Amino acid sequence: MAGGQERVLRRRIKSVEATRKITKAMELIAASQIARAQRRIRDNLPYRQGMKNIIFETAKGDPHAAKKMLGTPEKVARALVLTIVGDRGLSGAYNSSVLRATERKILELKSQGTEVRLMTVGKKAPGYFRFRGQEVETSFRGFADRPEFSDARAVAAAAAAPFIAGEVDQVLLVSTRFFSAGSQKVGTEQLLPLVDPRGEVDEEAEAKVLEGYTEFEPEAEQLLAELAPKALESEVFSALLEGSASFHTSQQRAMAAATENADDLALSLTRIMNRARQDSITTEIMEIVGGAEALRQKKEHE
Repeated sequence: MAGGQERVLRRRIKSVEATRKITKAMELIAASQIARAQRRIRDNLPYRQGMKNIIFETAKGDPHAAKKMLGTPEKVARALVLTIVGDRGLSGAYNSSVLRATERKILELKSQGTEVRLMTVGKKAPGYFRFRGQEVETSFRGFADRPEFSDARAVAAAAAAPFIAGEVDQVLLVSTRFFSAGSQKVGTEQLLPLVDPRGEVDEEAEAKVLEGYTEFEPEAEQLLAELAPKALESEVFSALLEGSASFHTSQQRAMAAATENADDLALSLTRIMNRARQDSITTEIMEIVGGAEALRQKKEHE
């Protein structure tokens, strides 16, 4: 009985050790990807900020045209929600947090009488919403881990098409924003109409920007129309990069915890196996001693 239990425990320990090798490897890979993802976010920041500055200058040149493309609509009858998750799991609460936040936003919009259309990025999203009866209009997959600007361009074009056609009044984005390796937060922000950058500039910065005179060629209204898609691509690319960094960070933490749990489980199983072996040895010794004692007593009676 004890020998059979020992064999079972040995198999379980080998299985746990094999799993630990996988989780440790995934932890190291994710950790190496975090630095790369952070570097890409930093490299993209000047372009993103520069695009906001250009939009600001152009909007300042033609406030009337700016009202058509910037700001928040007073009434939203139809909205498109874009959600960004990962193509893979084993990343803690990264995917589920974004998906639940998206679901809550959809329910909130519907409760206000808004017609909602859904677009997703990441393999994990369509199945989640299909199970809950929410139709996914367009889904993208295959680049959530390492997005390229061409991917952002495709997503931005798909999100902008119904807005430009007048089919929706607002485009919202639900994703995980990356602040640091220890801080990521799921949030919802407006993609279209573009957020008015003039509301993000303090008075001192605004006074500095207003110095001098800017001439526009072509006219500010036409320039805004051409800049809007570029600004949208920049925002989507930034969200994809931050989502990728958040995914790798979450996966690194999850795999580190799994590796630690595997170590604890292997140690616990080893102790149980050693105890079983000791019990087996003790039983065998007791049987030998008992047999020797029986022989001794038999000889004494003879």
